[in-house]
Parts: sequence; C-alpha cells; structure tokens
Amino acid sequence: MGVQIILIFHILIAISLIALVLIQQGKGAAMGAAFGSGASGTVFGSRGSRGFLYKLTGSLAIAFFATSIILTYLAAHSVADAQKEDDIPGLTIPVKQVNSAPAAPIKPSV
Repeated sequence: MGVQIILIFHILIAISLIALVLIQQGKGAAMGAAFGSGASGTVFGSRGSRGFLYKLTGSLAIAFFATSIILTYLAAHSVADAQKEDDIPGLTIPVKQVNSAPAAPIKPSV
C-alpha cells in the first residue's frame, strides 16, 4: 500500500515539474523588463515570478529525486524478500519432465 502512495506522489511531482518548466520564461524574455515594461507592479514583486518559480522547481526536483530513490530502494528490497521466500526448506516444486528423444514417425497404413 505504501509503494502505491509513493508512486502516486512521484507521478504528481513529475507532472508538476514538467508544467513548471514549461511555464517559465527563458532568459531572453527578461529583456523587456529591463527597459521599463512595468514589471514592478506584479504580484510577486519587481523580480516577477522568476524567483518563486525557480525555488518551487528546485523543491519539486529534490522531491522527485527523493521519491525516485525511495522507490528504487523499495523495489530492490521487495525482490530480495521474494527471493528469500523461494528458499523455504522442505518445499519442493514439481518440474515437468521433457523427453529429449524425438518421437518416432508414424507410418501410414495402406
């Protein structure tokens, strides 16, 4: 149950990270603000939303890497646990025997 919750958070963080990167403007877009386009009246201050979006993107990137590492750790230990369960003493697994010799050809009756 815990793995599914972490996986859902991981997917939501990835989608949010993609959206934030696509929302951000490139460095060349700030040239208009440098020549007095009135960016000082924005909600986020005179620097605009740039600082806020960069910090949020960095935080989401750290969360993405953390959930990736946690999911990798859980996946590795679930495989190791599954292999330990296969080594139960006294448990025999039936093996299907395969004939190695080819079957004799059938002669048609006349």
